[in-house]
Amino acid sequence: MPSVFLSPSTQEWNKYINGGTEEEYMNLIADRMEPYLLSSGITFTRNDPARNVGGAIADSNAGNYDVHLALHSNAGGGQFAGKLRGIDIYYSPYSNLSRQLAVITANNLENIYPDPAKVNALPTTSLGEVTRTRSVAILAELGYHDNEADAVWIKNNLTPIAKNLVQSLCDYFGIPFVEPSPVRRGIVVTDGSNLNIRQFPSVQSRVIGSIPNGAAVNVYGLTGNWYVIKYMNTTGYASADFIEIV
Repeated sequence: MPSVFLSPSTQEWNKYINGGTEEEYMNLIADRMEPYLLSSGITFTRNDPARNVGGAIADSNAGNYDVHLALHSNAGGGQFAGKLRGIDIYYSPYSNLSRQLAVITANNLENIYPDPAKVNALPTTSLGEVTRTRSVAILAELGYHDNEADAVWIKNNLTPIAKNLVQSLCDYFGIPFVEPSPVRRGIVVTDGSNLNIRQFPSVQSRVIGSIPNGAAVNVYGLTGNWYVIKYMNTTGYASADFIEIV
């Protein structure tokens, strides 16, 4: 299943015009993304808030992630302080996949941002979390925290922003977006044979693992007749016909 390195801002010195910090609110969005990631079958690792951008890049590159997603909010500064609004999704001009993910993310955010014309996917050659990571990377500037209207929008839409970002990841990975539900425990009940774990919710999808009859699994969500499950260290889809919720 897909894996994401989730890297919310560690910039506690960037103050919001109406209180709080960039680090605080980007981490609140990341917190709200977690149940949507789990229910949709996307595994994730969070950055270490005690480390800087260089540390996040090093930690991301030390793993094997499909996407590096950096979460930030912006500021105009100087003569533009408080005057700018909008969302910018930065991608690497050297990676078609990075651009693809940025365009998907920007297009989806247009549906929830008050001024869709101010949502852009932009290339960057200077942002390290985009240009120096091994995995496909984008950096999302989710509004201007020195602008009253943007700061209020971010604070009032933490969950919609989080949900929207995970929907974009699902669109990029080509997997169903699954609404979260309480994590449940299931028991595999077959005729004695193993139950396949699949990469996608289809019997034609690649088998990425198997579960013995009688084994317990964590159940994170349901799409069609397929549970999103985790068994041992494998996350994927398994037929709901052969799992009893206990």
